[in-house]
Amino acid sequence: MRIGIHTSIAGSLEKAALKAAELGANTFQIFSTSPRMWRASVPSAVQVKLLRTAREKFDLTPLVIHSNYLINLASSSEDLRVKSAESFRGEIQRGLAIGAEYLVVHPGNGKGHSLEQGIVAVVRSLAEASAGLDTSALTVLLENTAGSGEALGSRFDELALMRECASRVMDLAVGFCIDTCHCHSAGYDMATAAGLRKTVAEIERVLGIENVKAIHANDSKTPLNSRVDRHENIGEGSIGEGGFRRILNHPKLRQKPFILETPVDEEGDDRRNIETLKRLATR
Repeated sequence: MRIGIHTSIAGSLEKAALKAAELGANTFQIFSTSPRMWRASVPSAVQVKLLRTAREKFDLTPLVIHSNYLINLASSSEDLRVKSAESFRGEIQRGLAIGAEYLVVHPGNGKGHSLEQGIVAVVRSLAEASAGLDTSALTVLLENTAGSGEALGSRFDELALMRECASRVMDLAVGFCIDTCHCHSAGYDMATAAGLRKTVAEIERVLGIENVKAIHANDSKTPLNSRVDRHENIGEGSIGEGGFRRILNHPKLRQKPFILETPVDEEGDDRRNIETLKRLATR
């Protein structure tokens, strides 16, 4: 199995990989730049080489990049949408330079748009961001959301429509990243055996299980259908250890990379969460 965690690039890209290996991970996720800044630069060839060497040494694959939090591909403000598309283009370019396999992005907030207009804005932004680039080595993953406010992507059919429309107008490969906390908060039961069976069947029917390339493994501080995005340590939230044992051992999910985005409130929380996933994944 591939079990990993989000690590910091503070210091260098190589340190992010080494930290993942130190914690016992064999896959990991990073921000390619500060998640709360628009400006960013492409990493140097030396940094990229050191990162690749570390990944090869410790068998760290896939590498997932999470796009920065300022990007809103669905924005009804044309200025912000264009700025977001430009910033996401930078994310694509860095992902290609670094050698990442996947680039995760939230569809964005469509306030001021109808649902259809918001989806059109997302697809338009993706098209502008990838125009003229050879993106064959990178897949963009649309992440499901918790459903708070007017954020798009809390329903699987919204994500599927974005991918379908994108496939008609660009060569960019688009898949999905499923967040367990977001699913549960959006009303897709991840905690019970019957709920998981129903949720996975819905993922398979609407998204296509083969299009789900990564899973963000996060317990939820809030209950089912709360529409609130609050990540919790594995086993300490409303999904619970039993829920994650079933998720990790589900035959349709077990081969997916599981990447933690859980809080680190106390020293060692990151390692404990990785160890908990490994324990629960043991058949």
